[in-house]
Amino acid sequence: MPLNRKEMARTISSALIFLLLPLLLQFYSGKSELQFNYYAQSCPRAEEIIKEQVVRLYSKHGNTAVSWVRNLFHDCMVKSCDASLLLETVNGIESEKASPRSFGMRNFKYVNTIKAAVESECPMTVSCADIVALSARDGVVMLGGPRFEMKTGRRDSTESYGAAVEDSIPNHNDSISLVLSRFQSIGVDVEGTVALLGSHSVGRVHCVNLVHRIYPTVDPTIDPDYAEYLKRRCPTPDPDPQAVLYSRNDRETPMILDNNYYKNLLGHKGLLMVDQQLTSDPLTSPYVEKMAADNGYFHDQFSRAVVLLSENNPLTGDQGEIRKDCRFVNSN
Repeated sequence: MPLNRKEMARTISSALIFLLLPLLLQFYSGKSELQFNYYAQSCPRAEEIIKEQVVRLYSKHGNTAVSWVRNLFHDCMVKSCDASLLLETVNGIESEKASPRSFGMRNFKYVNTIKAAVESECPMTVSCADIVALSARDGVVMLGGPRFEMKTGRRDSTESYGAAVEDSIPNHNDSISLVLSRFQSIGVDVEGTVALLGSHSVGRVHCVNLVHRIYPTVDPTIDPDYAEYLKRRCPTPDPDPQAVLYSRNDRETPMILDNNYYKNLLGHKGLLMVDQQLTSDPLTSPYVEKMAADNGYFHDQFSRAVVLLSENNPLTGDQGEIRKDCRFVNSN
């Protein structure tokens, strides 16, 4: 039976309310979604400026590119991709940078360099959280990794979560099952986790974090020749944390993000305990073999996983703030 005019109007109204309800709820909560080219109107050159700075800093300090990738991991694993990592210790609230999990992190001062360049063109517009994310994306390219797009629109946290770092960021000695569960809790699957650990293809590991694998006895899962190399790099079982004592993650291509990491694992040359466990766990070992055989596949999965990581629970809309100085919350 055909609807009369009143019933039709009621039906249309109900349908509109149903369609608009998610938008109304989003507006009410002050939360919006990340989007591509978020700064297209407010700061058209934002992404270009960040890329220019990443390239310039890399030409002077090659290790900055590694730092940008690690920053993203440490920031996004703790509650949200919100630049809480960058906050200094203030009024007794300990910085996330002070956590033992942050041992060896550096180049934070150059985040301020990037922020200053953006601020000079678009004051109080581009968040530190987006600078962390975009510098990591551009840093990956500097390291010979894949190019990929990334959404923006993150806002900055107004508090530090130093107390949550230990429970959020896996330790290099943790079991692979714990590592997988930590990543799964933020939406990164097993395949993506194996790919993200491929970031260990670049940079270095301080002897403090690896001597337990060669002293007092050598871990039987380590290739004997490789163990001798590690002993030359780390000649004492009790290294000074302040000393520059380290081993490269990958001796062949130490500053290129490639699948040599997985080839090394299959050759029993994993540097950290968590690395070598990837080859023995039935959930992860098939992906190790696949990535070792195909660098393109590794790059595809790595870029996918970095994007997933970068979109973990961001502050958006009117949540948080846009910090003027990435090291401190804005003064009211």
